[in-house]
Amino acid sequence: MKQSVTAFAPATVANVGCGYDIFGFAIDEPGDIVRVSRSKTAGVRILEITGDGGRLSKIAEQNTAGFAVIRFLEKIQSDQGIDIRLTKQLPMGSGMGSSAASSVAALIAVNHLFNEPLQKADLLTIAMEAEKLACGAAHADNVAPALFGGFILIRENTPPDIIELPVPDDLYCTIIHPDIEIKTLNARKIIEPFIPLPDAVKQWANTAGLVAGLYKKDLTLIGRSLTDHIIEPRRANLIPHFDEAKQSAIDNGAIGCSISGSGPSIFALSSSLENAEIIAVSMSSVFSNYFIANQTYISKINQTGARILDEKD
Repeated sequence: MKQSVTAFAPATVANVGCGYDIFGFAIDEPGDIVRVSRSKTAGVRILEITGDGGRLSKIAEQNTAGFAVIRFLEKIQSDQGIDIRLTKQLPMGSGMGSSAASSVAALIAVNHLFNEPLQKADLLTIAMEAEKLACGAAHADNVAPALFGGFILIRENTPPDIIELPVPDDLYCTIIHPDIEIKTLNARKIIEPFIPLPDAVKQWANTAGLVAGLYKKDLTLIGRSLTDHIIEPRRANLIPHFDEAKQSAIDNGAIGCSISGSGPSIFALSSSLENAEIIAVSMSSVFSNYFIANQTYISKINQTGARILDEKD
């Protein structure tokens, strides 16, 4: 019988320009690490959290990792005590799926601890419930790619209906995270409830174009389909110097650039590792010029999603 399991879940880019709440993809790093261990004491306890600056609750029901494990145990009807140790490597409020990475890593770990009683589809439903705890909406655009990897289309959230889309081999992602925090709940509040029909039509066309571009492996089509006519114009004002950073990415060869999730992270897609590195330097320079600390990450689309790091009997 396994006594402890450690798992990793990666950062994700949600929305992906035109696909608000319906597109998401995983990157290789960074991500969160969760260790779950059997305990002789009943209940779920979070014993340790590192990397959060003391900001996250250690009350299991109020933490996405703890909440997910509680729901998992309820699902399999187990009263096994579980201890959790969470290592946060993703900044909170970054737009890179921080809450999703914690819950998904916890679920992958605890499911493996119990010899995989649940399918990933069941874990997805639990992870979506944890997202509602974090940001008020049970959406899958971060948790699904963190769990499954790849580029995901969420056709429906209730019940979850996800489609894994193909990804061109030469597609690279550059992400810059300026040290600014934007709470997802607040970013959702500024979105207008009604959309002008001309904007909706353009958005539908771009959504279809992005899917077509992925299937055709047409980077040019992917790039011009990323344009967001609805969400980005409203959220861009939350990110200082966003327009300048985006223009810098385009000027340095990005095929497209937009806000990652609810921000403030910004992602840019390109056709080579060399190009992705140049874009990282150019966007970082924009924020550094305004004395805003920032971190950059470069990755292909992560096709594996969350994974087990180790286990102990």
